[in-house]
Amino acid sequence: MASNPFQSFENGFTPWDCFDPFSSSPQSPKPVGSSSGSDKSNQADQNPDNSNSNSGSDDPNPQVSVIDERKRRRMVSNRESARRSRMRKQKHVENLRNQVNRLRIENRELTNRLRFVLYHSHGVRTDYDRLRSEYSTLRKKLSDIRQILMMRQLQELTSAWPCNNMITTEQIAPSLITS
Repeated sequence: MASNPFQSFENGFTPWDCFDPFSSSPQSPKPVGSSSGSDKSNQADQNPDNSNSNSGSDDPNPQVSVIDERKRRRMVSNRESARRSRMRKQKHVENLRNQVNRLRIENRELTNRLRFVLYHSHGVRTDYDRLRSEYSTLRKKLSDIRQILMMRQLQELTSAWPCNNMITTEQIAPSLITS
């Protein structure tokens, strides 16, 4: 294998890719594929006669280089815009995480406060029920003491009357108790 008859296969091009049967002069191989950010180096490779492909008078197709320059600028601008968008998104996500953490802490504090209030509310309710029961008991005792006092007063009154044989304490007591 001293010589390769298909040298262009090593570069990815076949001899028939470079051959144009309708052309009067043979063409140099042109790469096929998408253009990336290195369009100027490809243009310099395609035009070996032109040392500067951006000069207006030497370039046979000045609008193509202007369009390529616009595309390149647009790509750079889009990349920068995407970078700023990613940074904004990252900042927004970080702000949301901080807000979630802050709200979790606030929720925990409010839950603790609610437990504290419920605990004390239960204690107050228990005290209220106890005091209400005690109030009812004391009110009943007071009523009983009033009745006893009224009965004693009635007995004293009936013993002091000269004709106590006719009126009994049961007959007088109901009118005195209600007043």
